[in-house]
Amino acid sequence: MSRINEPFAFDSKIDWEPAGEGIRRKILTYNPEVMMVRVDFQAGAVGTPHSHPHIQCSLVEAGVFDITIAGRTERLKQGDSFLVPPNAVHGAVAVEAGVLLDVFTPMREDFV
Repeated sequence: MSRINEPFAFDSKIDWEPAGEGIRRKILTYNPEVMMVRVDFQAGAVGTPHSHPHIQCSLVEAGVFDITIAGRTERLKQGDSFLVPPNAVHGAVAVEAGVLLDVFTPMREDFV
């Protein structure tokens, strides 16, 4: 069931879906212009370097991550955030188990 344009998303009613080895995600609220996604990483899980035409901003909800954007790597912890410009190669390594809250504009049609 599509939740596009729904004003509320209830975490307890949204199933996790696989998103890579040791990674799972929940698609939260979205419309064609913006999408919010929660991504859960097991310790050591790797978000493979990739790029996409969307702007992405992300918040570290929990855990510790090594985030690489366009060749620059920084260690981020709970409360830290990052911005990925369109088409920049980026990736994540979960130094500790944790959760990222990702926001994309426009929405990631490939996720739904």
